[in-house]
Amino acid sequence: MLIKRKSIEQAESSRRPARKPKFAPVTLSEQDGVRYLHFGTEWVQGAMRIRKPDWPELEYAQQMMAWMLFIEAPRAIAQLGLGTATLTKYCYKTFPEALVTAVELNPSVIAICASMFKMPPEDERLRVLEMDALDFVNDPANADAFDVLQCDLYDATARGPVLDTPEFYQACNACLRDGGIMSVNLFGDHPSFARNIKAMKFAFAHVICLPEVHDGNVVALCFKQRPAIDPEALAARAAQIVAATKLPAKSWVKGLLAPK
Repeated sequence: MLIKRKSIEQAESSRRPARKPKFAPVTLSEQDGVRYLHFGTEWVQGAMRIRKPDWPELEYAQQMMAWMLFIEAPRAIAQLGLGTATLTKYCYKTFPEALVTAVELNPSVIAICASMFKMPPEDERLRVLEMDALDFVNDPANADAFDVLQCDLYDATARGPVLDTPEFYQACNACLRDGGIMSVNLFGDHPSFARNIKAMKFAFAHVICLPEVHDGNVVALCFKQRPAIDPEALAARAAQIVAATKLPAKSWVKGLLAPK
């Protein structure tokens, strides 16, 4: 999400009303068979390999699935910030027994995910909500409702997550069931990183960061309860994930076990 690329196509610009828009324009670029989403800037907000629309193309998106090392069969997954629907699509396909909920404030992002990024239509397992992620996690109906939260909340400036307070992360914790995990995309090269880590450690029992990828992306795993870190068990689980999905789970284990 935080890789710099020039935006070469402005999608849907002609559809916007003359009045000042509420959101930054949704723009696209393509190169080498990969389609990128931007919010009118050079910052990448997500990517899709056109021939593999359900595969998480960017390494940070793959790392956002590292909770799979600890949770094998989630029943309910929520994605906060839709991006290109990469994680929403992947979870929907990979966990056919799970209910998948995506939360996105910008209606243009939802529309372009359906039209340009192969997001499937809503059904009994998939719902896409046009709403603020803060309102979602504070809704009492979502308390103790999810095994997994995936948080990727950036605006056009890409200066750090737009929601980063201890109160926000406490509300996220409250949405998780016992044993639940939240994965969060952070920007390690920005002052927002330390603020987010402090807030997460206040709200969650345990926080682990994976090694930095791309131009500063750092994925944090936030645990509702402190997990048992068994290197042999994690290695065995990683081998299962690699065999079943081809995700680079062995590198996740290496990153989790590396001295901090």
